[in-house]
Amino acid sequence: MVFTYPWFLIGLASIAIPIAIHLFELRRPQKLLFSNVEFISEVKLVTARQRKLRHLAVLAARIGLLGFLVLLFAQPFIPAPIESKSDNGTVGVILDNSPSMRRLGRNEQSVLEHGIQEASALPLAFPATARYSLLPAGKSALGAPEYQVAVEQIQATGQNTDLGQWLLQNQQQQAVDPLFVFSDFQKKSFSTQSIRELDTTRQVFLVPLAAQDGPNAFVDSVWLDDAFVRQGVDLRLRIRLRNGGEQPATNCQVKVFVGRQQAAALQVSVPAQQTVTTQVRVRLSDAAAQACRVEIEDFPVDFDNTYCFTLQPATQISVVELATEQQLARLYANEPLFSYRHVGTLPSDYQSILNANLLVLREAPAISVGLRENLRRAVQQGASVVVIPSAIGSSQESYTRLFRELGVGSVQWQPQSSSGPVLQEVAMPSAQNPFFRDVFTNANQRAGMPKAAPILGWSRSGTDVLRMRDGQEYLAGFPSGKGMVYVFAAPLNSLYSDFAQHPLFVPVMYRLAMESYQQEQLPAYRLNQQTIALRLPKLEQASLADNVVYRLVKDSLTYIPVQRQQGGVLHLDVPPGLQEPGFYSLQRAGKTVATLAFNFDKRESDLRSYSAAELRQLVGPNRPNIQVYEPGQAQTVAAHYRATRVGVPLWRYCLWGALACLLLEGVLLRWNRRPAPAAAVAA
Repeated sequence: MVFTYPWFLIGLASIAIPIAIHLFELRRPQKLLFSNVEFISEVKLVTARQRKLRHLAVLAARIGLLGFLVLLFAQPFIPAPIESKSDNGTVGVILDNSPSMRRLGRNEQSVLEHGIQEASALPLAFPATARYSLLPAGKSALGAPEYQVAVEQIQATGQNTDLGQWLLQNQQQQAVDPLFVFSDFQKKSFSTQSIRELDTTRQVFLVPLAAQDGPNAFVDSVWLDDAFVRQGVDLRLRIRLRNGGEQPATNCQVKVFVGRQQAAALQVSVPAQQTVTTQVRVRLSDAAAQACRVEIEDFPVDFDNTYCFTLQPATQISVVELATEQQLARLYANEPLFSYRHVGTLPSDYQSILNANLLVLREAPAISVGLRENLRRAVQQGASVVVIPSAIGSSQESYTRLFRELGVGSVQWQPQSSSGPVLQEVAMPSAQNPFFRDVFTNANQRAGMPKAAPILGWSRSGTDVLRMRDGQEYLAGFPSGKGMVYVFAAPLNSLYSDFAQHPLFVPVMYRLAMESYQQEQLPAYRLNQQTIALRLPKLEQASLADNVVYRLVKDSLTYIPVQRQQGGVLHLDVPPGLQEPGFYSLQRAGKTVATLAFNFDKRESDLRSYSAAELRQLVGPNRPNIQVYEPGQAQTVAAHYRATRVGVPLWRYCLWGALACLLLEGVLLRWNRRPAPAAAVAA
């Protein structure tokens, strides 16, 4: 037994006081009053031996009272088998509140509720002066009552950060006191790297909260075969289901909804830790964005049974041809997907250039300063520019300036032969090139290729689309700003190329237009994303000075995210209070401009977690400062820590002993007390 404040033991000298009082009372004579014989009442005789025993018992009770009071102030305790640092500072606590903590534990309560109970009991293992730092609440220097209230208020949310990031954030506080981590320790969010980032001088206690084993089927991803969503056309929607549990999920009922209507229903079995891809056909009858969802009947893990996403018919791709004569009208005007417009090389309306997705500058004899500036601005905003050079020698200087402003770099003009251009065959493009994905089939891979006589070359290495057989570039793309610049090495004039009459011309020009299309929004977002970017219709016309903000609205909940506009793109920070998945309306001035779908991070659905034994193996023998506590039914984490690190305090027993001695003394003094003599009655 060890004393916390041993100097209080000096107070044991006070035991001499009741002993001195006892000895003084033995020497004091006692006065006995006798009345007349006729008034003597019957009394019980008390022997000298009984009186002596009672006096000794009272003396022992008084000595015990003083002794226990002295020991109470000295605070004795049984030392712990493991020496621990002083616990009078700030105790760090990390309580994982990720969606995976919603699953049931072994005691038929959620894992998060079990973690809250264990974390709330921690103040029992530390002095009353200890302070607490709690994540994810983001609070520090909390007293025991405030800490317990904050722990009780923690709820599962989809906005939690990675457990490794929480450990790093707590590490930056440069604390030296113990850190307790309550989590299910999913293998997707906790790894050996997280162990390495922990401070070797700080005591860390990992508390794995075990959950029930079982299957967990969830939607891994959804996608369409067609890159463009068309209205009134059957779309093939592919759904990839994954089982994040350790047991197979058999005969799961899957339902697909488009808006409020059920589009498909099927039954799927997914083996453990594997994926199954299925497909359904859906159709959009409205031009507005449709709120779609996939529902899975999978129990008992149900936090990820619904996957929300949006489908919106693609808007027309604006194609502007900048040329003296109209040539691409038959190519683009016959396809409803494109909105074609012909503008001369000296346009008077530059706004059409800035609003276009694809700009085709075809064999312009000269490029004015205003046209060059607007082409540069369009590329910076995300448009694609296709430059087809002119064979006129006087136009080379203006084209060179244009290439320089667009960031293509230095170009080399090929010398013209006096006998005329010599046509060479274009090489067969590689089937591995993403630009030609789904363009070639087995029937036309060996078809003849077009011929061209390049008049232009460039030194900067871009994205090769087509090359000549001798290795010279024919069509290449160069990133510029937020857009792309595609350059042909030869004009489309029949003297320099027969590419415009070749069957490859249509798919290449169509793909150039499709590559210029920028999706306004993604079908779905994650709740733990920090920022999302939206390209809303006519967003560039919105004034930043009108003080009208965008709001995220769901039912009666309204969130005002941090927002900023850059280059026609709206950047929104996901609000901290946005915790539940579902559909949220993005409103501006009371009008809905977009519908956004938010889901849990799919990594939370992978339920593979580290057990206590696996965590000890992961920590290894070289990190003695990291301990793994396995909570059980018989002993809490606080009791385990107190028994092994703090010791067993005995001051409570001293308090009860002092009260018992005080009660015993009172009983002994009142027991067998003779009643006071009655007053004499007058004769």
